[in-house]
Amino acid sequence: QVQLVESGGGLVQAGGSLRLSCAVSGTIGSINAMGWYRQAPGNQRELVAGLTPYGITNYADSVKGRFTISRDSAKNTLYLQMNSLKPEDTAVYYCNFRIGILRPVDYWGQGTRVTVSS
Repeated sequence: QVQLVESGGGLVQAGGSLRLSCAVSGTIGSINAMGWYRQAPGNQRELVAGLTPYGITNYADSVKGRFTISRDSAKNTLYLQMNSLKPEDTAVYYCNFRIGILRPVDYWGQGTRVTVSS
C-alpha cells in the first residue's frame, strides 16, 4: 500500500515563498509519473507541476518561472518550491504518484492548504 503525506503549507504574504513536501511510503513499484495538483474553492483540481521518472518536468502556464518540482529519491520525497506567490495561488495542494505501467493507479495525499494574502 502506497501512502503520500504532504506538508509545508501555510499562510504567506504575496511575494513570499513556501516549499511543499510529499513523503512517500510503502511498496512503490514502477513510477509512471509524479505531480502536484491544486484545487481552489469552486474550481476543479488542476495540474500545477509534473515530473517523469526521467526528470522531464512540465508546469501550468500560471506558475512557470515561479514554481519548481523536484524529487529526492533517497528520501522518497517529492517537493514543490513555490516563489513569488500570488493570492490566486491560494488552494489545497495535493501530490500525486501514478504507479504501474500497464494498468497505472493514482495515489493521492491528503492535501496541504496554501493561503496567500494580498
